[in-house]
Amino acid sequence: MNRPQGFDLVERARAIAPLIAREADEIERSRRLTPTVVSALIESGLYRALLPQSLGGAEAPIETFMQMQEEIAKADASTAWCLGQCSVCAMIAASLDHDIAREIFDRPPGILAWGAIAHEARAVEGGYRVTARWDFASGSRQASWLGAHVRIVGADGTPRKNADGSPEVRTILFPVASAVLHDVWQAIGLAGTGTDSYEVSDLFIPERFTAFRDVPSALRETGPLYRIGTGSTFSLGFAAVSLGVARATLDAAIALSRAKHQSLAASAMRDNQAVQGLIGRTEGDLRAARTYLYATANAMWHDLCATGQFSPAHRSAVRLAATWTIHQSAKVVDAAYHMAGATAVFRSNPFERRFRDMHAIAQQIQARDTHYEDVGKAILAEGR
Repeated sequence: MNRPQGFDLVERARAIAPLIAREADEIERSRRLTPTVVSALIESGLYRALLPQSLGGAEAPIETFMQMQEEIAKADASTAWCLGQCSVCAMIAASLDHDIAREIFDRPPGILAWGAIAHEARAVEGGYRVTARWDFASGSRQASWLGAHVRIVGADGTPRKNADGSPEVRTILFPVASAVLHDVWQAIGLAGTGTDSYEVSDLFIPERFTAFRDVPSALRETGPLYRIGTGSTFSLGFAAVSLGVARATLDAAIALSRAKHQSLAASAMRDNQAVQGLIGRTEGDLRAARTYLYATANAMWHDLCATGQFSPAHRSAVRLAATWTIHQSAKVVDAAYHMAGATAVFRSNPFERRFRDMHAIAQQIQARDTHYEDVGKAILAEGR
């Protein structure tokens, strides 16, 4: 039987999921992935899922990456979020010289993390200098290297422009020891991600440790994965995380319904027609969301492999499917949480953390309502 490249990543994710589930309480308490979990992820090769094969990575098809994320998220959303963030960050290797990429990814732990685009770097002889602070660096507490996406200014402070007039933005890369990390992540959900801020002062970045992110002409790898770019890969990966959280929460509600007796009735929850109907409808919603997301990803991947192009139509389709899937997953989690009644509010039960995690996911950029506006605008522009 022919299996997709990197398929065993999904099997490895399932194999370490019980360990991650056992560590989930400590991850939540410490607001960091535990060393045990990080070691398991590294030893299983999961951080290298999207690293080019030429550099010893799996260069997995997008569906395989999504399934890997889904399996880890069933055990713990914070772990899946960090894994997804750092896996996608590793895609920058496709735009780096191999010697530079190996210096970053072949020296343990070989993990790269970065935050949101912000600030400027000044061009100097041989590279760039930057003083700045960035936020939202999920996975930074496990990383050996950090990155930042910065606008470039010349030596005289004049912003540099691309040929189309847009600002020149580069991704700069530097060892984590070059930065100061600030413990700021006190969040309602995804508490264990350690999504902290980091800061550098008058740091020199050699030219060879910079790259253009998501610029097809800058790619040194020819695989279809790198044509998708990090933005859409983040969207698909984090939508898969939301599916994993929703699946685990609904499964917990189903297990509870099979065993629990309602306080004012002798019958079990499983015999309650309202509960039965709610489970059926919610199961349908989750299956529909998952089918839609994977169908969109697979259609995009098929065309990408055939043509070598990640079309604007597929970019728009991915954005719509990912956003809608996250929102639908949140509805599934809400339904399961309310189905569990008072049981859901206790930390000892598998509901309240997943409820908080899911709603933290739904607040991220990949779930913004404005994505619907962008897609609607594109649809209305068709045929003009």
